[in-house]
Amino acid sequence: MEKPLASILGLAVRTARLRAGLTQEDVAERIGMASEVYGRMERGQMLPRVENLRRLCLVLNVPPHELLGLDSADFRGVFPVEEVKPRSDDSADMRRLLRRLRKLSATQVKLLSQISGAMMARGRNTRNRRRLSLLEPE
Repeated sequence: MEKPLASILGLAVRTARLRAGLTQEDVAERIGMASEVYGRMERGQMLPRVENLRRLCLVLNVPPHELLGLDSADFRGVFPVEEVKPRSDDSADMRRLLRRLRKLSATQVKLLSQISGAMMARGRNTRNRRRLSLLEPE
């Protein structure tokens, strides 16, 4: 079972703080956080706001991926550039749909393709029926 992010971050922050020879109060003061709150974060009971995470990286001289429990090699190639770049004619809804599609399994994509094909066929049939009704004499 994977450890919760708060625990991973707390351990990484504590390790970096000790390596830097700082106390909890030192770090809390430098990032503008109450020492009690900082202690809870270090114990893995809470996550910092993004601004405080950035300050922690700067104060402790640690890259963010290290505090998040990631090895820089973990995400190499995970986000290929060609998949991230949206086309100029894509709407926000289209980009959101594409992001969601990329997370589906092959079986789920196939099923969704069949559903969308059926929806499109039904739409064509409905339009064709309307056209025919316009051509029929009254």
